Amino acid sequence: MGKYLLLVLSCIFLGLASRFTNAFQAGIAVHLGDVLWASMIYFLFRLSFYRKSLHITVGMSFVFCFGIEASQLYQSEWITSIRNTMIGGLILGRGFLWIDLLRYSVGILLAFMIDRYSVNKKL
Repeated sequence: MGKYLLLVLSCIFLGLASRFTNAFQAGIAVHLGDVLWASMIYFLFRLSFYRKSLHITVGMSFVFCFGIEASQLYQSEWITSIRNTMIGGLILGRGFLWIDLLRYSVGILLAFMIDRYSVNKKL
């Protein structure tokens, strides 16, 4: 389980670096933050539900990430004020973008591959 915590923290560190530094090229950074956010969600679910199958974790990650993106279609003053804070914007996003669904898919599938072939070494 310690491996998953390390992976979560790595995703957070790299994700923040992609948003708030010039550590990555702009063309990469624009996509990388969302990919890493979705990977972090996958690893958080693995950390929380360690005994569940990898495929259950993938499913939960897709439902969660796509749910957060869909929630951005809802606009009201109270949720917008939360989204306008730094932490609220990082967690909830600010506006619905179709491409984010693709970025989340890449992040979840990448995390799944790392988990399956490296952390769990199931070939």
